[in-house]
Amino acid sequence: MHALIVIDVQNDFCPGGALAVDEGDRIVPGINALMDEAEAVILTQDWHPAGHSSFASQHEGKAPLEMTEMPYGPQVLWPDHCVQGSHGAAFHAALNTDRAEMIVRKGFRPGIDSYSAFFENDHATPTGLEGYLRTRGIERLTMVGLATDFCVNFSAVDAAKLGFDTTVRTDLCRAIDLDGSLKAATEGMIQAGVTLV
Repeated sequence: MHALIVIDVQNDFCPGGALAVDEGDRIVPGINALMDEAEAVILTQDWHPAGHSSFASQHEGKAPLEMTEMPYGPQVLWPDHCVQGSHGAAFHAALNTDRAEMIVRKGFRPGIDSYSAFFENDHATPTGLEGYLRTRGIERLTMVGLATDFCVNFSAVDAAKLGFDTTVRTDLCRAIDLDGSLKAATEGMIQAGVTLV
């Protein structure tokens, strides 16, 4: 069985949002069309409490996109974004959310960020998505969404490591590309056994 995983197509990651990805909104029509071919559709949603530890605003003297060290490792500090219940956290209005059978919310624990649809950034705390996919008998995953080099990348690598047959549709993703992060993510996904098309 095959599932389409749509990653973080939310207002704050689209033009005009707090952490806008260039052309983030351009991928929505293609994603909606791809939903028609999928046996299951799962959406992920970045869902931070106000004052989340990954926000630069919570670290004195730090600016967005600077790095800091967290108990679980290095962490990019982001502008405040996708705060629970806010317009920025909502899915893009044009995204066909009716097709979703499950929505995985991530990043809701105040002390740890979460890029992957499968694990928090400690690479150990599960979101529950793996169990859902296994009990549904889903073995093949196609991933699309925002951003290629962060949440799509981490999700795809984790999926491949967990043994799922994983494809990323790069035409239906957009990247932040922070200091060469897109090249590194692309190489990392290929090494992990992810198919890029």
